[in-house]
Amino acid sequence: QVQLVESGGGSVQAGGSLRLSCSASGDTTSNLCMGWYRHIPGRLREGVATIDGAGRTSYADSVKGRFTISKDNAKNTLYLDMSSLKLEDTAEYICSAGPPPCNAYCSGTYCYEYGNWGQGTQVTVSS
Repeated sequence: QVQLVESGGGSVQAGGSLRLSCSASGDTTSNLCMGWYRHIPGRLREGVATIDGAGRTSYADSVKGRFTISKDNAKNTLYLDMSSLKLEDTAEYICSAGPPPCNAYCSGTYCYEYGNWGQGTQVTVSS
């Protein structure tokens, strides 16, 4: 089992930037697939971005060109670098992770999920 803890959330003005982190512990491996997802009250959870064990990435349409997902395998940490933030990016951001075989994939508002989940970190974008 993999334990995941998100951090880095907070309040930011529209147009600003923020870095989220997801620290993995337990049964970790550099081959993990990992992803970021977000939940807005009243809506279903949406995919944001995914990354596979080889570093291949995939993004939801709404964040392409603005968000970057990456991993630091030495630190067992997943990152989401967010820029040009919009009011509609306000959400609870959650990470997931799982072992291979697995692929990074997002299409539209959906991304693959990997079975282990963190507790979430809140991002609030204001005007």
